[in-house]
Formats: sequence, structure tokens, C-alpha cells
Amino acid sequence: MKSKNKEKGKWGERIAQKLLEDAGYEIIEENYLKKSGEIDIICSHKGTLVFVEVKARWNLNYGEPLLAVDRKKQIQIVKTAMAYIAEHDIKDKDIRFDVVSILFDRKNKVEKFEIVENAFDGNIFLL
Repeated sequence: MKSKNKEKGKWGERIAQKLLEDAGYEIIEENYLKKSGEIDIICSHKGTLVFVEVKARWNLNYGEPLLAVDRKKQIQIVKTAMAYIAEHDIKDKDIRFDVVSILFDRKNKVEKFEIVENAFDGNIFLL
């Protein structure tokens, strides 16, 4: 069951990548993995470095996809983004954290999607 969910998640990420590209985002890297966690998509949008979390659902049994990006997940994403920034020696660059929410219908077609810019604050450690 878990591998099927992982497969669906990867498929959702591929769809999200296409949606982001169509919206003018330039994909830099996918599935950036560190001890602290994984960032689904890293991209550039209008001069800003964007760390994107993708949440895809095939039903709403567990709520809206955006609800899955809770405080714990946000902290994990920020820690991983900090690792990316340090590893690539990025300085003086605006960054933000976006979430792509996708809801598929029963035929695996995109029923609803949303790109939420600045979905959460990167200063989450200070809150």
C-alpha cells in the first residue's frame, strides 16, 4: 500500500512541475534530499528562489491537501531549505515557500489545483 501511495505522490509531483512551468516557474531541482527531509521542487520565479511542497489527494477523506503542510512539516522544509542554501552558497537572494495543492478526480484527472505563494513563513523557528 505504501509504495502505491509513493507512486501516486511522485505522479502528483510531475503534474505539479508542469503546472509550475506553465505558471512561469523555472525548475532547478526535484526531490532534494537531506537528513532533515526532502523538498519536492526547487525553482526560480520572478527572481525569487522558491521551495515547493506538493500535496496531492484523490479524495478529501483526510482533508484538503494544504492541511497536510502542518507546523512540523514546515519546520522540516525550512531546515532542508537552509541546507540547500548553505550547500549552494546562496547569499542575498529572496526566498519563499510555496505549496502546490492538487485534487484529482476518480479518473486521475486534475479536478482542482492551486499554487499558494508564501504558504508559510521561513522564520517559523522564531514563532
